[in-house]
Amino acid sequence: MSARMDDAAEAPDAQRATPSRLARFLGSDLWLSFRRSKLAMGAFAVTLLMFGLAFAAPWISPQNPYDPAQLELLNSNLPPLWNPDGQSPFLLGTDDQGRDVLSAVLYGLRLSLIVGMLGVVVSGFLGIGLGLVAGYFGGALDTLIMRVADVQLTFPAILIALVVDGVAKASFGSALDTNATILLIVVSIGLSFWVQYARTVRSSVMVERGKDYVQAARLIGLSSPVIMVRHVLPNVTGPVFVIATINLALAIITEATLSFLGTGLPETMPSLGTLIRTGNRFLFSGEWWVVAFPGIALAGLVLAINLLGDWLRDALNPKLQ
Repeated sequence: MSARMDDAAEAPDAQRATPSRLARFLGSDLWLSFRRSKLAMGAFAVTLLMFGLAFAAPWISPQNPYDPAQLELLNSNLPPLWNPDGQSPFLLGTDDQGRDVLSAVLYGLRLSLIVGMLGVVVSGFLGIGLGLVAGYFGGALDTLIMRVADVQLTFPAILIALVVDGVAKASFGSALDTNATILLIVVSIGLSFWVQYARTVRSSVMVERGKDYVQAARLIGLSSPVIMVRHVLPNVTGPVFVIATINLALAIITEATLSFLGTGLPETMPSLGTLIRTGNRFLFSGEWWVVAFPGIALAGLVLAINLLGDWLRDALNPKLQ
């Protein structure tokens, strides 16, 4: 009886001695590296602020810039509020349609982030899958996938996105509505950036497939897909997170470039790139705020994400530890 009581008393002590995931993270080298880097903390704060403003846009924006019923032509081309001719509640002024620039920036920021994140998901899913297959099986399949990747690397990503977008629009024409256009841009971005994932994952998998835990999984009869997904993939995710962070900024820039060139999102549902293209027409007529604030938001977002990705790359690099 006393032995059972002693075991019962020791059990809570053992549970308390086991650190939680949060405690392990706060004691990790990654967290310590983050706290030592003021630049990374600043970039993270700006990125978090941008995400928060973007997804809170429906609740904090003075108007819905996508709703024509809320636009008044009498309020068109108003300067920012600190200008003597500015009017409330248009803090950053209005464009030629009477659309509040602050609201347009917040909604455009949200749309750019959604398209960018979905593009990263598509490119990551495609690239990681092909990289796992190429690295694990090798042989002719590996050669085929890598030669396709090499050919794609000879073309700029924006050119590939333009080709995919142009072919789809030529094929479907007016049948593409706004949602279909967003999906098309996401697929175009995904097909433009999968190569980085595939090459990185392939290299890591070729190292992992010869290790003892993979051989043990084969001996107990696990299938190749199970080994790749459950055992190999978790050990190659470090570089993938770095690529995904940097590619998020590239995806946002690619979407903005497509929209600026007129092949992206329509003016009725503008992203940051569409707002910059629209405002560029008024840059030399005095309405500088129409293009300046969307451009500042885009540059700040991309810069913050890139700085965060650079820190993450260095923090996860064992050679720099």
